[in-house]
Amino acid sequence: MHLNPYGEYAVLLAASLANEWPEDRDGIEQRTLDLGMTMVFPPAPDDHARVREVIDEWLRIVDEADPSRRAEMLNAQMAEAAAYPRLTDHDGEGWHLHYRDDVQSMPFALRAILNVGTALHLVTRGMNRLGRCGASPCTNVVVDVTRNGRQRFCSVRCANRAAVRRHRARGGA
Repeated sequence: MHLNPYGEYAVLLAASLANEWPEDRDGIEQRTLDLGMTMVFPPAPDDHARVREVIDEWLRIVDEADPSRRAEMLNAQMAEAAAYPRLTDHDGEGWHLHYRDDVQSMPFALRAILNVGTALHLVTRGMNRLGRCGASPCTNVVVDVTRNGRQRFCSVRCANRAAVRRHRARGGA
């Protein structure tokens, strides 16, 4: 049973787009399909630039450390793009909820999906479960989906790099 189609995959999709921005609109659409979306959208000439704006707005939420301010910013983003929940079976895959109007625009739909997914991620896992990689100079987004809630690095490589720095700082080899 799949109860929350906007949860984990949506916030992971946002992080993926933020961490490795596709070269063109087709790259964005392919990434959405690779990471769990089933919808495709009619192309518009400004999709690439407008989705970049969506990601940049989302990154402001990622970078906000204060939970109350983060919630306020996220609420404002959802108010712009989200709508009342509605049942849909648009792809014949089964009934599920949408939290957005049925606007056939990639940037509009992604704004709603990514922000609602982020909100669900933060309220179900914790307001501190989204941030930047803890291994300077890396600035990748980290979506903490671990059981213990302690993921601070975007990759094993960055975690190892930080561990080596800590070891050297203590006077080790």
